[in-house]
Amino acid sequence: MKTVVEFLAKNPGHYFATMGTDGKPKVRPFQFMLEKDGKLYFCTSNQKPVFTEMMKQPFVEICATGADNSWMRLRGKAVFTKDIDIKAKMLELSPLVKMIYRTPDNPILEAFYLDEALATISDFSGNPPMVIKMQ
Repeated sequence: MKTVVEFLAKNPGHYFATMGTDGKPKVRPFQFMLEKDGKLYFCTSNQKPVFTEMMKQPFVEICATGADNSWMRLRGKAVFTKDIDIKAKMLELSPLVKMIYRTPDNPILEAFYLDEALATISDFSGNPPMVIKMQ
């Protein structure tokens, strides 16, 4: 878990893939928020298409690229939570999230974590990828 969190924190440019409601894949930039109790948390607005996509098909994949030509693919099932403490921590950690949502009880702010998470870290060394199963 520590390796995955460090990779995400060190390489903040992540791309988040869902299955669109039209049955075609969708990819967009996303931001890792925090890890708590072995769960990786993210957030979005329930007004965005990505929220609707995850409600319909909760399995997602994230790709992050390192400056050293390494990359990580992280997949799992998006599980939404109403935990106000998690939302408050997200606002505390991210000025952008705080600017957008202002308060943790904002009704459009949705927090979620990845269940059944599996990370694969690879590079061009020829060595086998590192596979990390979480939870």
